[in-house]
Amino acid sequence: MPEPRPAEVTDIHTRLLKCALIVEESRAYWQRIDPAATDSPADQAFQEYWFGAKSLARVKVLLTNLRARFDAFPPALAVLRDWSAMDPEARTAICHWHLQLADPLYRAFTGDYLPERRATARPEVRQDQVVAWVSHQGPGRWTMSTRIQFASKLLSCAYTAGLVTGRRDPRELGFPRIPDAALSYLLHLLREVDFEGSLTDNPYLRSVGLEGGLLEDRLRALPELRFRRLAGLVEFGWSFPDLATWSEARA
Repeated sequence: MPEPRPAEVTDIHTRLLKCALIVEESRAYWQRIDPAATDSPADQAFQEYWFGAKSLARVKVLLTNLRARFDAFPPALAVLRDWSAMDPEARTAICHWHLQLADPLYRAFTGDYLPERRATARPEVRQDQVVAWVSHQGPGRWTMSTRIQFASKLLSCAYTAGLVTGRRDPRELGFPRIPDAALSYLLHLLREVDFEGSLTDNPYLRSVGLEGGLLEDRLRALPELRFRRLAGLVEFGWSFPDLATWSEARA
């Protein structure tokens, strides 16, 4: 019986309250983790300073979140480990997308709510608006203190990802630069993941401003695939069968 395909997480959880986007910690994890190891790497990560001079308790929190973001998508981890020349913009985008995959609240915030705010006459957001939005995601689920914490973490992650441009209200909305290699990585990854949407309409691309004609122009420029739109039909032609083969060709 074939292994089930990885899938985006759909159950709301609170891991984001303890762990934000952690870009540099993610890179350290990719470089050092052994996916085949059966023992918990917490003691090793602590003793070898994978994440700098952090406490063992904090290391355990980081590992729990990193496993959820990356180990849950096996095609990705080996690719990220071997991608030694990844530039900072690609690294940030990939961490953002993996957090979206692992956290439905962050996915909805960055892939739906912020794009809706960008379409208004004033493309900005305030923390009180985010607190109200969080309240609607789980009516009666959290106390006001927890909603405020969620809003703070969501905005902090969005700032690190380049989706908001400031730390004070009102916060203007922006878009990060997405290198071609990062975009190609996401497309190849999504081919192997069950997610809501399509390869041309999903919260992962929408969150970074890639939709409509802009997205199609970027797709046509990627050397790893052939993209065509004929009337209402979209056609992808892939040069590589999966993410691992794409990565090997890049090496």
